Amino acid sequence: MAGYAMAPGGDYTVTTLLATTLGTGLCIGSANAINQWIETPYDAQMLRTRNRVLGRRALSQTHAFGFGVSTGIAGVSLLATCVNPITAALGAINVLLYTCVYTPMKRTSIVNTWAGAVVGAIPPMMGWAAATNSIMDPGCWVLGGILYAWQFPHFNSLAWNLRPDYSKAGYRMMAVTDPKLNARVSLRYSLAMFPLSIAMPYLDLTSWWFAFDSSVVNGVLAYGAYKFWRKSDDKSAKQLFFGSIVHLPVILALMMIHKKWTSGKEHDEDDEYEEVIQWVTDDE
Repeated sequence: MAGYAMAPGGDYTVTTLLATTLGTGLCIGSANAINQWIETPYDAQMLRTRNRVLGRRALSQTHAFGFGVSTGIAGVSLLATCVNPITAALGAINVLLYTCVYTPMKRTSIVNTWAGAVVGAIPPMMGWAAATNSIMDPGCWVLGGILYAWQFPHFNSLAWNLRPDYSKAGYRMMAVTDPKLNARVSLRYSLAMFPLSIAMPYLDLTSWWFAFDSSVVNGVLAYGAYKFWRKSDDKSAKQLFFGSIVHLPVILALMMIHKKWTSGKEHDEDDEYEEVIQWVTDDE
């Protein structure tokens, strides 16, 4: 929804916004359901996930898989018919990335976190595409980059406290295989939030007040990541994790507050004025 709001000059309608939100939500439901269907035997070994309905056999495997496929088809179809094909394609790609790339990769390589970050970056780009029918604008990629970078301090701090569970279930997470890298990557991408946020006013999508506000908010996140890097323990990991949960809605809200709003009507009037000037010039 933030991606939809931030797109400049978009054809904004409540119907399109609701269709985009519902379609994206259905794709998310599909990806999560199929993920849990694939990982049922491993979830049953982890304290955090052993009470999920599939692990407790409160729901059949067939029911879960059918739900995942149905919501995926429904979500992509809704986006294709009520929004546009680009947004629908991004939704379908995200379901496939999450279920066919990220999920199996969790058991083979720590690169799974980078793949998962791509999945997290795509939804705001879907919102942008819904408003503009394009993903070629630099602002779309910067917005996706902000969500991409945010994934690392958020997930790596969560994974730190879940190391015993991940190790028991055989998941290849940075927090398990290389704790120092886990903390270093968290700090690295927290620092990347500064230039990514400053790129928004540079691209004339927000006022320069956002550069100031975002730097304060990003500074708090970076400080938590720095503490986690200096001394990785349960306390610093929890502080960074909960800090990241607060950080994301705040940074997106500030982005929308400081957005440079330009109506299509103003553009039309400017174009008409230029046409009149050109007509007078040609006539003379």
